[in-house]
Amino acid sequence: MTHFPKGFTSCSVNAGIKDDTLDFTIIYSDVRASAAAMFTKNQFCGAPITIGKEHVADGYLQAIAVNSKNANVATGDKGLQDARTMTEAVAAELGIHAGDVLPSSTGVIGVPLPIEKITAAVPGLKKQLTADGLEQSARAIMTTDTYPKFRTRKIGDVTIAAMAKGSGMIEPNMATMLSYILTDAEIEPADLKKMLKKAVDVSFNSVSVDGDTSTSDTVAILANGLAGNVDLAEFESVLTDLCIELAKEIARDGEGATKLVEVRVTGAESDQIAKKIGKSIINSPLVKTAIFGEDPNWGRIMSTIGNSEDPIETSSVSVSFADVHVFKDGMPTEDKRTELEDYLKTNEVLINISLGNGTGAATVWGCDLSYDYVKINGEYTT
Repeated sequence: MTHFPKGFTSCSVNAGIKDDTLDFTIIYSDVRASAAAMFTKNQFCGAPITIGKEHVADGYLQAIAVNSKNANVATGDKGLQDARTMTEAVAAELGIHAGDVLPSSTGVIGVPLPIEKITAAVPGLKKQLTADGLEQSARAIMTTDTYPKFRTRKIGDVTIAAMAKGSGMIEPNMATMLSYILTDAEIEPADLKKMLKKAVDVSFNSVSVDGDTSTSDTVAILANGLAGNVDLAEFESVLTDLCIELAKEIARDGEGATKLVEVRVTGAESDQIAKKIGKSIINSPLVKTAIFGEDPNWGRIMSTIGNSEDPIETSSVSVSFADVHVFKDGMPTEDKRTELEDYLKTNEVLINISLGNGTGAATVWGCDLSYDYVKINGEYTT
């Protein structure tokens, strides 16, 4: 049974932005909610990012408005005005302050948002809000995703619901593609902000599909307090697990992906170095294509590790695919080609890398690089 957090409702419609699929959703809290958000560091950020930062700055939100099929990025002053118009239209329909609406847009870059289609779709939406509409919202925010990503968790009387979208142009930097987390727990904005940052760093910031940081990355959390207090340590633990689960789903559903790739790096001088090396592995086109082709060419991993900007003690390096060791303490193991070929036929590939005796460690997720990735992105605007 799916549980939904108290006081949150949503609805999703087709506004006709690009086609006849769901492309606009509103998520609403009955009361103003404590809120925190993190956004892309791409300097060509979308207009909704600029407005969203302003609106969440006071630590409170009451609604989220998201359109797919158009990112409202690189659209100049008109884009900023369109993002404001979207929040104003939604606020007027819901009877709340425009500053309490977080706008998000995702889709093609550089095309003006057809704002008149959105404003025409908003009147009457308040009557369509339902408590079980959140799963539809997860569908409405999709672009090249092949399935919606939605999860809920219970902590006593408290419920957390989370959704995410993302399939290509994925390597978040202090944010994710689009992710919205809703809870009826009572949590102060400052505590939410701290917990969200820690959770994002080990989840969404540890995933990459193609090494491109999107212009629209947003993750936001709203806590409306309608279920009362919660143990903050327990909440943070569940929140982190939820974010990791969604991050892995994004990697698994990478454009054209056939395999989820997990890279665990240990023995580094710091967690930051471990994450940087892990990311270099999952972003390497040579590694990604070898995994897609189920080619046991582990030398590509050694080459990528060796290209690290940080010093590596090569005689201390060990590499294994799950429990199949191919390189140990700076030396290749006996030929494991047959075992490795068999392992690479699975749809989840785990690569373990030990760099020595350091305390730094990180786990990152990505996917393989298939023919379909080129096809999807070669035809994205056509």
